[in-house]
Amino acid sequence: MRPTTRIAAGLLAAWAVHDLEELLTMRRTARELLPRLPRWVPIPHELRRDGLEQRHINLAVALMGLAMATASAAGVRSGGRSPLFRGALLGFGVHGFTHIAMALAARRYVTGVATAPTVVIPFWLWARRELARAGVRDDDRAAVLAALAFLPLVPGAHAAAHRLLRGRR
Repeated sequence: MRPTTRIAAGLLAAWAVHDLEELLTMRRTARELLPRLPRWVPIPHELRRDGLEQRHINLAVALMGLAMATASAAGVRSGGRSPLFRGALLGFGVHGFTHIAMALAARRYVTGVATAPTVVIPFWLWARRELARAGVRDDDRAAVLAALAFLPLVPGAHAAAHRLLRGRR
């Protein structure tokens, strides 16, 4: 197996480990933190009041899984050179720091913070180093633009899950 194939497949594996933590902990974290968000944050009233149902979390994680599987497959096919893959890798690594920042701001455990410094960030740093050895960067214009394109996917996955499950409460 080529090193770039291991890295591309590893992105999906690292994401799965990280999101397993989120599957197991997001319901409680959301129930405690969503009511504390500022009123200007645009979330439906029932989510602010009740938090996220487990089936909502499951669906949102599955939708993100499709995006990550697509990016990983693009990485395997392109030998790590696909802008989609490189952007997903960059976004995945940087997002690990957002979990840490959220935990510091909340002064408590928040979903994802256990695997951010133990899985997400170490995997990202290793993958960047290995890709650099193969002459592939994840910080060029195409990768950064692809990473920025991933930003709306998380709220989009939650919005889609909310819309798809609405009326099934």
